[in-house]
Amino acid sequence: MYKSILLPYDFGNSFYNIPEQLAKLTDNSEEAKITIFNVIPESEQVDNVKYRGKHFNDIANDKIEELKPFTDQLDELGVNYTTRFKAGRVVNELMKEINENDYEIVVMSNRRSKRDIKHVLGHVTHKVAKRVNTPVLIVK
Repeated sequence: MYKSILLPYDFGNSFYNIPEQLAKLTDNSEEAKITIFNVIPESEQVDNVKYRGKHFNDIANDKIEELKPFTDQLDELGVNYTTRFKAGRVVNELMKEINENDYEIVVMSNRRSKRDIKHVLGHVTHKVAKRVNTPVLIVK
């Protein structure tokens, strides 16, 4: 079905049901490629440099390890993926990524780990869905 999918990964959301949805969206095609994209907020990067002596590559490597359970599920399902990291403002970097690349669909999770949230959509999910011309699939 889809050959180019962007998955903005937020470590604060739950992605437990996303691998199955990605397998369905790609129809397990070898040609399909999913880009797992995470933006490291400026504040997180500054804190890591200041207090832990970790720079961008160190932070990205730590996040790759954190992603391992998720990527292991993708591997089990035979889904092709790559991971990319950027540093900056989350919405701005995400919009740049979508606008500069030819993604067919953006898949976002809206299941928050925290239950005490009053809005239906998160801030980033709302902004992306509202501003991009690419179809956005929000998975609960």
